[in-house]
Amino acid sequence: MQSLELPYVRSLRCSQCHGLWVAVGEERELVASAAQVDTGDVAVGAHYNGIDRITCPSCTGDTQLIRMVDAAQPHIWFESCGVCFGRFYDAGELRDTAEHTIAEFLRNLDAPERV
Repeated sequence: MQSLELPYVRSLRCSQCHGLWVAVGEERELVASAAQVDTGDVAVGAHYNGIDRITCPSCTGDTQLIRMVDAAQPHIWFESCGVCFGRFYDAGELRDTAEHTIAEFLRNLDAPERV
């Protein structure tokens, strides 16, 4: 994991998949600059979206992240820590969170259930 080069965040980028670890509360700050921060390949992010058994990079020990669904955009699946409440977004997911298009609204009507 690498620190983001922003003065006001404690968030990290995975050096392999380019997903983002976002500290609690920082997703609101980062959404405004999502296109500049979330630079990973969407196709790579889609591949890693199926991998949801990951350890929290912020907490010590073996804290597993919990699978979550964005309530406003249920096609976005991210992982969250039940201890520090940080979030992990696969590459492209933070950018997608920042956008709300008509096509996404229609896609959300038929979003698959997360299992």
